[in-house]
Amino acid sequence: MVSTAVAARGMLCICILCGGVSVAVAAEQNFSEQASAIFIAQLALLLVVGRGLGELMQRFGQPAVMGQLLGGLILGPSLLGAIWPDLQHLLFPPTVEQKSMLNAVSQLGILMLLLLTGMETDLRLVKRVGRPAITVAGAGVALPFICGFGLGEMLPASILPNPQARFVTALFLATALSISSIKIVAVVVREMNFMRRDIGQIIVASAILEDSSGWIIIAVSFGLASSGTLDVRSLSFAILGTLLFLAISLTVGRRVVFGLIRWTNDTFESEFAVITMILLITLAMALTTYLIGVQTVLGAFVAGVLIGESPILTSHINEQLRGLIAALFMPVFFGLSGLGADLTILKDPALLLVAAGLVIIASVGKFAGAFVGGKIGGLSRAESLALACAMNARGSTEVIVASIGLSAGVFSRNLYTLIVGMAVLTTTAMPPMLRWALRRLPMRKTERQRLEREELDARGFVPNLERLLLAVDGGANGTLASRLAGAVAGSGDKPTTIIELGPEKWRQPAPGDTDQSRDKVRTAAAHAAPIAEEPVRGNVDLTTRTRTAANAEAVADEAQKGYDLLIVGIDKTRGPHGGFSVEITRIAEGFEGPLAVAIAGGRRLKRGNEPIGRILIPVNGTDVSRRAAEAGFALARTGGSRVSALYVASGRPDDGRGRIRRGSATRRNEEIVLKDIAELADRYEARVRTALRVDVAAEDAILKEAERGGYDLIILGVTRRPGETLFFGNMAAALLERCETAILFVAS
Repeated sequence: MVSTAVAARGMLCICILCGGVSVAVAAEQNFSEQASAIFIAQLALLLVVGRGLGELMQRFGQPAVMGQLLGGLILGPSLLGAIWPDLQHLLFPPTVEQKSMLNAVSQLGILMLLLLTGMETDLRLVKRVGRPAITVAGAGVALPFICGFGLGEMLPASILPNPQARFVTALFLATALSISSIKIVAVVVREMNFMRRDIGQIIVASAILEDSSGWIIIAVSFGLASSGTLDVRSLSFAILGTLLFLAISLTVGRRVVFGLIRWTNDTFESEFAVITMILLITLAMALTTYLIGVQTVLGAFVAGVLIGESPILTSHINEQLRGLIAALFMPVFFGLSGLGADLTILKDPALLLVAAGLVIIASVGKFAGAFVGGKIGGLSRAESLALACAMNARGSTEVIVASIGLSAGVFSRNLYTLIVGMAVLTTTAMPPMLRWALRRLPMRKTERQRLEREELDARGFVPNLERLLLAVDGGANGTLASRLAGAVAGSGDKPTTIIELGPEKWRQPAPGDTDQSRDKVRTAAAHAAPIAEEPVRGNVDLTTRTRTAANAEAVADEAQKGYDLLIVGIDKTRGPHGGFSVEITRIAEGFEGPLAVAIAGGRRLKRGNEPIGRILIPVNGTDVSRRAAEAGFALARTGGSRVSALYVASGRPDDGRGRIRRGSATRRNEEIVLKDIAELADRYEARVRTALRVDVAAEDAILKEAERGGYDLIILGVTRRPGETLFFGNMAAALLERCETAILFVAS
């Protein structure tokens, strides 16, 4: 309570300060400077009030966007204008110039919000939940759309901007009543820890479908609003243009956007260049939709979807972009949306009656539609009830639609106010209703098993890799490294860059010639299966760098562009006097992240491309051994290899018989480790046999097991040690010197 009071006093002080600035500016500056200064003061005021009330609303279990919208209502004619109109006009002068500047920020804010909404749209989630999401979205849009359209046809002409264009107004109103706010729905579901639950995924997927279909309808409706009449020719052009735009964007456009972001990331030194490219892509696609006669918001939304799917988009850049939009454009846009509404019109009994009817029709239509859709999709009554509660949140999406309708001349100021008020009421009621409904849902056995698998993936190594760097030459070690890269990349369509190392210039393939490294990676990737539940496209993006002097410096330069794993396979791996060679040490020095070093050899893997029948993975319960096991299981999936997980137990010799003594706690720990490895293997659908070997020296136990079992490959998890040369510890050094079997070191 103390912090809330302090925040309130701080907000009041800043409001007074902004008001004082406006007064001083009005008294002392010329008109141009005055307008600019007032504009800056307005932005500061909207940011402070929006952020403060947003924080306050979050503490009461409401979305922050509701506080930002309420901030606009408080500063606008609804409250401040009613009790102190002179101050309200001083803070927000009703001049055309001032309104134009704020309107420009509002229009840009709409594009940025749609970009963010698109980035949060996970189309793979829709594919996974399938039928329930489609039926809920279909019925949840159709029924309130019909109700909204009917209401639009019955509205009194006095609140319509153009009674002759009632059809377009009814179409916009129907769309506004039928869309749910994906942002607010996702926030509440995430807060309840239901994001990965079955019902949570269906809720979010349904909101995604509703949002997507709603923006398409808005785009077409805007085309009608622009023409002013129901012209079949213009309507057909808008619909066909929209469908063509979506088809090109979701096919060719996906690769174009991915290529532009990757090119920017790899070409420019500053990471801010990627954000600039994202904004340019958004503006270009928004202009494209404008040229085909539909609303620019569709282009911004689709751009967000494609950008969000880009695997090159690092989490750091992603957070920077989201932070800019959430910190600047959201409070300003929703504050301006609240400023545009005047709730004092509800003093008119006729308008109050229309407002009540609007809320009732919107809520009943949405609730009934989502509930019926859930039952058609095969959900239980309790699940359908939770869906109906969730889908009744409109919030940010409805306000954006209403703002578009107001700017297009489809909504009058009074009708806009009624829609904003309805959005506030329905969104405020949604969180407590959804919390109540979700608490009543038990967890099924299959759902619990899926959540356990996803928890395993969240702690995993391979699933969280996003981009790979492969440094190889034409030898056997390079072949083995390429196979590992393909196995890891194919498990999740992870973009991979290949650097072919050698003393000569980069080899330029002749016509008809094939790039051997690329082929090896693609072959392994084609046989890899997705680790997570989400389907992958099975088309790993491979890039081969073409420059001269392909050496350790080339790897170091490339590594600065953001990679999660470096896989190295070169002939000169072992040094002439033991340990690793100078060449591989120099390569490893240029990369600070996880590193894998492949060494082919032995009787069964001399060339690196022979079938891998048996893999030995020593484990000891550490994170590095577990990550090596993941890499081994990913590789085993591509060729159906059999895996043996060997736990080497160390201890002290018993003076009587020379055996090693181990306590009961040690044995329990060994069992836990081997059980964890077995569960990890099940997640990768790999065939694994666990074994325990007791020996004083771990390297001796591993060498004995490798010789006795006839293994093709040993995969060992290691840690980099400080020193002038690459060093993974004494055990790895012993294996490197004494082992004749192929080895894959995974240092993480």
